[in-house]
Amino acid sequence: MAPKAADPPPAPIPQEGDPPVSPAAGPPAGSSAKPSLKPEDQELARKLEEQAALEAELAERELRSANLRAELGAFERQYLHFVGSRYAELDEWQARLAERRAEERPGNERAKQTAAEARARAEETKSAAGEKSSQEPHAFTATPEMKRLYREVAKRIHPDLTSDRKDRSKRQHLMAEANRAYERGDQDRLVKILTEYEHSPEAVEGEGPGAELIRVIRRVSQARSRLAEIEAEMQELLRSDLHRLKLRVDEAEKGGHDILKQMIAKVDQQIAAAKQALERKQERLR
Repeated sequence: MAPKAADPPPAPIPQEGDPPVSPAAGPPAGSSAKPSLKPEDQELARKLEEQAALEAELAERELRSANLRAELGAFERQYLHFVGSRYAELDEWQARLAERRAEERPGNERAKQTAAEARARAEETKSAAGEKSSQEPHAFTATPEMKRLYREVAKRIHPDLTSDRKDRSKRQHLMAEANRAYERGDQDRLVKILTEYEHSPEAVEGEGPGAELIRVIRRVSQARSRLAEIEAEMQELLRSDLHRLKLRVDEAEKGGHDILKQMIAKVDQQIAAAKQALERKQERLR
């Protein structure tokens, strides 16, 4: 029977003052040393952070832009309902008055030209004012929940956040629908748009850090481009005559004055004067 091999002698217990033992054999068994990320993974992580920040900013800017468009749209409808329709009525009476004057002076070319211009102006303002709605339009006000939903829709569905042509086309359609729903205050429609897109095949992302890095870089570029477009669009809206009028109305309202009401009263007086002038001419012809 072969003799049993002797056990190795126990390792000496380190004493105070002994030099430190070098871990030449590597880390102790059971340790979990974390491997460093590859350069492409590090760049992808950095770009993903940049993309997330830009998408959050883009959603906020889109909300501001949608809010401004909705407020101006509601104000324009109010203006046309209360003031624009009266201007159309005033121009109609003034056109009739000019036409009657032209009839009284059949040989006067200037009177005929004035009547033709007045009629053209009446048709133009009538077209601009449109048919007067039976319901009074209201100012636009978005609830905090509506704003939150719109931000989520913009973050997930905005067409400038994809480089896929087919997906972009679908997103453009959904984003336009979301804008209309927001302006109408249709919260349920916003929820449905978001839910349907989240479960669509286009929401599935590809695999692989290299391909994903390219997609993210393009999304970042697209988001930056869209931010610049939104800024230009908002500046154009802020410089518009409609916005300046709304600012005047809002500022006057804070001081207890209703500019639209004053404008309505003034136009009503002009309508009454035009009616009376036409009636006097008709009486003279009797």
